Amino acid sequence: MSVLSQPIGVFDSGYGGLTVLRELVRKLPQYDYVYLGDNARTPYGTRSFDTVYHYTLECVNHLFDKGCRLVILACNTASAKALRNIQQLDLPTLVPGLDGPDRRVLGVIRPTTEVIGHYSTSGHVGILATRGTVTSESYVVEIDKFFPDLQVTQEACPMWVPLVENGEYASPGADYFVNQHIDRLMTKSPAIDTILLACTHYPLLIDKIRQFAPPNTTILSQGGIVADSLADYLNRHPEIEGQCSQHGRRMFLTTDSTEDFDRQATVFYGESVQSVHLTL
Repeated sequence: MSVLSQPIGVFDSGYGGLTVLRELVRKLPQYDYVYLGDNARTPYGTRSFDTVYHYTLECVNHLFDKGCRLVILACNTASAKALRNIQQLDLPTLVPGLDGPDRRVLGVIRPTTEVIGHYSTSGHVGILATRGTVTSESYVVEIDKFFPDLQVTQEACPMWVPLVENGEYASPGADYFVNQHIDRLMTKSPAIDTILLACTHYPLLIDKIRQFAPPNTTILSQGGIVADSLADYLNRHPEIEGQCSQHGRRMFLTTDSTEDFDRQATVFYGESVQSVHLTL
């Protein structure tokens, strides 16, 4: 990728953000993208707020160094535990370059919470997420800003990411863990008619989630929602959109094994990739 290019950065603690990138590319294929997976330090979901913030900021700064003016945190844990500090404490300290405006960092939580209430007729929604995202209460707080009357019930699913990353998402062995957490969620609030998959790994489990969720339950994945939100954001911010290079190029970085990343990416991204190792 040319050093003059200014790709859109997409960050995740591992592979899950590739499901978001896939939808970004489908919706906005003209832009250049650079994906950074911090696979060497995943998972983020069980780590403290300070650790997630430190790791995320380090990766965001690397994407800035790659020429990104805009970075998407395609990771719910990073969005929940690090985004606010980065936006409020770190970005204001950056001096704008002579060739463009300040850099921007966006997450996946706000775009989702802005629309989730439109999908529910019962007024009850469920959130399936990692323990870190659930503990942060980010979805509860953000949904209340847009839909204060919406009832939100959360369920942490700590085994789901390991199932996905170990290739067990379609196996009979996954049935127990998927059914267990769907049952727990629905027991807490039987009126739930909309379930949000608030982890970017979970779309790979969507067939099993649909199998065990009550009939006619709406299951929401974040990729398409984030892609629509980014298209709207770029339309409303031409000063940022004009800084994003448009050559349809993709670059993939991983802090761990490129061989492992390329193999997993085929599952998450939907096509083969060739990644480059990054030492932070």
